[in-house]
Amino acid sequence: MSLLGALPARFRRERVLIVGCGDVGQRAAQALGGGRRVRLLALTSSAERAPALRAQGITPLPGNLDDARSLRRLAGLATRVLHLAPPPSTELEDWRLDPRTRALTRALVQRVPPAAMVYGSTTGVYGDCEGRWVSEATPASPKTPRAWRRVDAEAAVHWLGRASGVRTTVLRIPGIYAPDRANGTPRERLQRGTPVLRAEDDVYTNHIHADDLARACVLALWRGRAQRNINVVDDTQLKMGDYFDLAADLYGLPRPPRIARDAAGDQLPLVLLSFMSESRRLDNQRLKNELGLRLRYPTVAQGLRGPA
Repeated sequence: MSLLGALPARFRRERVLIVGCGDVGQRAAQALGGGRRVRLLALTSSAERAPALRAQGITPLPGNLDDARSLRRLAGLATRVLHLAPPPSTELEDWRLDPRTRALTRALVQRVPPAAMVYGSTTGVYGDCEGRWVSEATPASPKTPRAWRRVDAEAAVHWLGRASGVRTTVLRIPGIYAPDRANGTPRERLQRGTPVLRAEDDVYTNHIHADDLARACVLALWRGRAQRNINVVDDTQLKMGDYFDLAADLYGLPRPPRIARDAAGDQLPLVLLSFMSESRRLDNQRLKNELGLRLRYPTVAQGLRGPA
């Protein structure tokens, strides 16, 4: 039974628009169920994706977040919106802005706005917290261009809520993994023998299984409080090197070599180094208490093994 089946009858027969209907969006669509209870819509800029979306019971809507004019048809169309599309990856004139989310929120407010909007952000907005515990009350302190753009997107989403009464929920998401997700486990990196930091230099890392994230997205569409931020993270408390050691043991592969931080710059790509420069542990009480999510995979040890 879909998550929607447990909701009161007055919440059924909704029109849910998914913006950024990739792996997590499709998992959320599957959790919603479709059919008589909800009509599933997805914005897509690729005509080639339309048949695959229709096969999943999702109606494709042509449009492009980089073309504000193509978004006009979205006004008044959906009763709830799940926005999972990332900001532009290329550097813009003002690298701190996310014009895609700004364009989407402006389009949605033109007619009758949706009852709720959920946006998938990143825990990177907190910046480096030196391993301290972080709750949603912790101020954002972005350190990278991509994190700055996420902060701007969050602000645009909550502006929509304040301006129109839409219940907006920002889900702050860490590393997403799943054995059935493309590049969803550390297996390939372990097989390459990519080093990790030695224990004294290591950073805390955070995770959520793709299925649990999809379920959180669906619950937030109905249960999210107005203008709320929620950390979507499991119960695991591991440093990055320990996470890769755990995965190596599960897969029967050699544990990765450990190196000092001052040697990492010569051996690791810049993107990976950026993740190794931030350390935090994330509180998930809002996820459990407000959304009522019971994690199917509370730890990465359980999630990496496969279906529960």
